[in-house]
Amino acid sequence: MNHDLALHSVSYSGSWGQHHLTLEQFLDKAAELGYNGVMLGAKRPHLSVLDWDAAARARLRSQAGKLGLRISCIAGYTNFTADLEHRDIPHREFQIRHVVELAEMAGDLGCSLVRVFTGYENPAATPDAQSKLIVEALRECAERAGHFGVTVGVQNHHDIACGYESLYRLIEEVNSPRCRAMFDAWAPALQGVDLHAAAQKMAKITVYTTTANYALMPRYRYRPELVNYEKLLPTVEAVAIDEGFIDYRAFLGSMEAAGFSGPVAYEMCSPLRGGGSLENLDLHARRFLAFMRSLQDVQARQAVK
Repeated sequence: MNHDLALHSVSYSGSWGQHHLTLEQFLDKAAELGYNGVMLGAKRPHLSVLDWDAAARARLRSQAGKLGLRISCIAGYTNFTADLEHRDIPHREFQIRHVVELAEMAGDLGCSLVRVFTGYENPAATPDAQSKLIVEALRECAERAGHFGVTVGVQNHHDIACGYESLYRLIEEVNSPRCRAMFDAWAPALQGVDLHAAAQKMAKITVYTTTANYALMPRYRYRPELVNYEKLLPTVEAVAIDEGFIDYRAFLGSMEAAGFSGPVAYEMCSPLRGGGSLENLDLHARRFLAFMRSLQDVQARQAVK
């Protein structure tokens, strides 16, 4: 498993009350921890297009180069089905233009991948109409991003195409070499699908995967009329990469066996067990590297045999 290992800047963004680092401080931290790549969140407080002009991007690229870090992905935040209730407002055009600006920023930073999301289901349009809208938006994003040598990566995060079969079909319908999957284990694991089957299906069209692990916390509601408890959907709590319910040894092994060779990123993008102190963030970020190196060591020993 000789993949580039990237740390997502959202982990140190303060977005969930955790310790906050500036983007420059984050690059220093990623290098100090031992990562060889970074994934940069394209919104405040980090890499917002409103705050980072050409000169600032040049400084950031220079800093990353001196630290030996590859900027492996610019993580955009899109929702192509937003505000369908008001068709007179050109939200899709706004978002496509934003993706183009992210692609231009990526080019300036020596990065060839921009992450996007699809859309949350909206009651103002039929599922078929929303899927068609997203396919058309992604096709235009991919075409325009290609002018900067950038690929658009679709992460299985929002409602539409969060299932691996539907994500595969979405990429197939967009039908562009500049639109690939950024397929993660988190969604299919929570959906209860076969991770091995999902990995086998998605590996060849996936250019990047982001990892995080979670513990499932059972929830119940007391029903006094029954003198009993009703089982509810569990909550999830972010834990260390090797402590949660997602079997990343099996998932990454299946992905690699089926043809995936892209970067593997780590993110802490929700409240973390142990709190949001800098020490706890660093501990979990280091445990991911140790986990990935242990997988590489096992693979190397098997190759010798």
